[in-house]
Amino acid sequence: MIPIRDTTPSNNVPVVNNFLIGVNVVVFLYEMTLGPNLDRMLYIYGLVPARYTVDQLAAYFSFGQQVFSFLSFMFLHGGLLHLLGNMWSLYIFGDNVEDRLGPVRYLVFYLLCGLTSGISHLLVNAHSNVPTIGASGAIAGVMGAYFLLYPHARILTLIPIFIFPWFVEIPAYFFLGLWFLLQFLNAAGSHGSPAGVAWWAHIGGFIFGMVFLKIFLSMPGIGMTRKIRKATTRRRTHRLQVVRPTASASDPNIYGTIIISPYEALVGTRKLVNVPTGGFQRKVIRVNVPPGISSGQVLRLKSMGKTTADGQRGDLLLKVVVR
Repeated sequence: MIPIRDTTPSNNVPVVNNFLIGVNVVVFLYEMTLGPNLDRMLYIYGLVPARYTVDQLAAYFSFGQQVFSFLSFMFLHGGLLHLLGNMWSLYIFGDNVEDRLGPVRYLVFYLLCGLTSGISHLLVNAHSNVPTIGASGAIAGVMGAYFLLYPHARILTLIPIFIFPWFVEIPAYFFLGLWFLLQFLNAAGSHGSPAGVAWWAHIGGFIFGMVFLKIFLSMPGIGMTRKIRKATTRRRTHRLQVVRPTASASDPNIYGTIIISPYEALVGTRKLVNVPTGGFQRKVIRVNVPPGISSGQVLRLKSMGKTTADGQRGDLLLKVVVR
């Protein structure tokens, strides 16, 4: 299962989430320039549990290096796929959590989730000499927070069936609950084996993400958050939108809603609309929204509706909502 996007729009541009993604990308590009020195860097700046539990190893590192590794390990990645997988998950789930917490609290929240995920891994793999790297633990914390904040949101998911892509909407509580269960099963299955994937970092991050969310939501917001939100209000809605059409048995047309912002209504926009075509199958349709459109107007997409008994196709009628 490959998550494509969630169906919960964020009201503000996720400046901190985008910044975190950018930092991870820049650090990875720097890693690629190190060549044979990369392993040395990963050992110094990755999280190596044995460095904290084996005196002979600890003696080679300063106090500052030991402390800094709890921060630096979450910005390192072992390969392009490792980076892309983590950043895509952060992109999908992080914007909504930042939207709820505000940029300042979200940054602190993210770093705390990464820190506690590293501690979780260290406690379970105390004598491992393998560097643990990656943002997975911090992102697991973001996913744990999303699990509590938006349990009934839908995750648009791509399921490749041989060469045919199937798009399905999966409830967030099921998608994230299944993800957490798989982490736990993998952690249990790897018990006693050499450390590879930091399963317990994922588990710890997810759990602490839920705990920290409760703590942070009980804290009052700060003036800086309100100022930043005024400057980061979104001018555009999501490019890919999910339509839940309605139809009657006697009407070949199907009806749905497309949401755009006031700015998009003024200047026009293009959207990709995901429409069910029967069963679990979905079709992605390109929709051009003309400039100057107003809320309540209807866009007619010809031959995108149901097929009648005589082989004729109805239309898809999308009501425009500006908000």
